[in-house]
Amino acid sequence: MPQTETPGTEAAPRSRLRWWTELPLLLLVYGCYSGGRLLARGDVTGAVDHGLAILRIEKALHLNAEHPLNRLFTRETWLGVPADFWYASLHYLVTPAVLIWMFRARARHYRAARTWLMTSTFMGLIGFTLLPTCPPRLLLAGHGFVDTMAQYSAYGWWGDQASAPRGMGGMTNQYAAMPSLHVGWALWCGVMLWRHGGSRLTKVLGVAYPLLTALVVMGTANHYLLDAVAGVAVMGAGLLLAPRVTRAADLVRSRLSRPAPAVAGATGSPIVSAGCQTSAGERIPRQRESSPDLAAGPDVSPAGAGEGAPAPAR
Repeated sequence: MPQTETPGTEAAPRSRLRWWTELPLLLLVYGCYSGGRLLARGDVTGAVDHGLAILRIEKALHLNAEHPLNRLFTRETWLGVPADFWYASLHYLVTPAVLIWMFRARARHYRAARTWLMTSTFMGLIGFTLLPTCPPRLLLAGHGFVDTMAQYSAYGWWGDQASAPRGMGGMTNQYAAMPSLHVGWALWCGVMLWRHGGSRLTKVLGVAYPLLTALVVMGTANHYLLDAVAGVAVMGAGLLLAPRVTRAADLVRSRLSRPAPAVAGATGSPIVSAGCQTSAGERIPRQRESSPDLAAGPDVSPAGAGEGAPAPAR
């Protein structure tokens, strides 16, 4: 009997995603992203040239948000230290937390959100590969930037090599500045909180988190303003491409899980027409018999005691 939906209720998702399949997928994607960042280390001279080119473009456009923010964070310890902790930790804590929340509380929207994040992340990796960029903090002091991570390193676990723990700077690519996925991932989290949070507080957090992250990455001299803009652009492109990626994944999955064609008689059920089977002994009305010998069969009716039948004993 076909199932009907109860009025006022939504149909359940066709296939519910499971954490034991999602977690390895996300770990694999993040592993590829981290490994790709390391492999994308470009020539230092080229990275410095790209950073200086960004500064020249911003100067031509009369954009100069990095210098005043960096001077403020350098001068005011009560701003600089929290900003360094923000940069070194929230990127790796808030994004997984929002993913888990979406998986558990907004399962109907989780797959689209996850695909958007993954697509944009891989696009950012392409940017790191094609355009290695020296962040402001690694430019010569004459350009007016101070590495706040190095200045306040006594307050945290990091040293003078970005947010990596002391002695582990070689495990990160310090020239992966363009685009800023700190800003990109924060924007994704903000959109999720705004659209699916359901309260005024989550909407406020959805706006504040990406905006504050953009101020932090510039004030700590880890990114240029155009890096942040590029991070937003990458997320926008990922949002547009995510539905196509989802359809492509569904197509591959359907082809891989397509069952082998059925063979007539393989299951022991007589096939009388395409897709129509009968159980043993069942006949379809007006079905034409395939053979006279099969049609005759053993005659047990009274009329069958005729020719060739043994006479009754007297």
